[in-house]
Amino acid sequence: MHKPKIQVDTSNVVIDVRKISKSFGDLHILQEVDLQLYNGENLVVLGRSGTGKSVLIKLISGLLKPDAGEIQVLGQHVNQLNESELRELRLKIGFSFQNSALYDSMTVRENLEFPLIRNKRNLTRAEINREVEDVLDGVGMLSSINQMPSELSGGQRKRIGIARTLILRPEIMMYDEPTAGLDPITCLDINGLINEVQERYQTSSIIITHDLACAKTVGDRIVMLLDSKFERQGTFEQIFNSEDERVKAFYDYNFIL
Repeated sequence: MHKPKIQVDTSNVVIDVRKISKSFGDLHILQEVDLQLYNGENLVVLGRSGTGKSVLIKLISGLLKPDAGEIQVLGQHVNQLNESELRELRLKIGFSFQNSALYDSMTVRENLEFPLIRNKRNLTRAEINREVEDVLDGVGMLSSINQMPSELSGGQRKRIGIARTLILRPEIMMYDEPTAGLDPITCLDINGLINEVQERYQTSSIIITHDLACAKTVGDRIVMLLDSKFERQGTFEQIFNSEDERVKAFYDYNFIL
């Protein structure tokens, strides 16, 4: 499966990361990192586990502060925002977590209603129902609206988790290892869904992964994190047309073993 061609507006930068560094003690996670996400783009961030991919998401959302550098999200300087302003900004960013972040004691409907009611208190019951049903239909899970998370497969839970993220209509989506723990066929389904979300909801997305099949299927552009820096970026073919042993080892692990 190849990535459908999407028109990306490269004149409109929705996330702009400039010379960001982050260390924890003597462990240097990111060193003078630059990264731009364009409007309407699916940007894949590739890297081995523990290389700082998830730290990058936390820095962008203001959950961590960089040691140096500057981050702008939707035109706002993240480092300069107070906690109230950060909360408002985060409502425009959807986070899709590895574990889907569903409440096991709530039905699918209740899981989706919860963020909607908490953040949009003026909605009527009819409006809430319409929003929930629309987003579930968008991820192909409307028939599961009254089920409990425990009754769903891993792939179905992932779809519901994405629906829960989409319910507030974020402008930016952050996917953290979206195919982790899924079988190969379900991985293909989730990859297809990420592309459908991009097209249907007009989102700009960062997809954190070490799964090359995912990267090849969903990425309009790919950046690769090597030794605390983004040293390669481009299409899948451009990234892996390399004699760099670090790049070749990453490719071999995914596609040969």
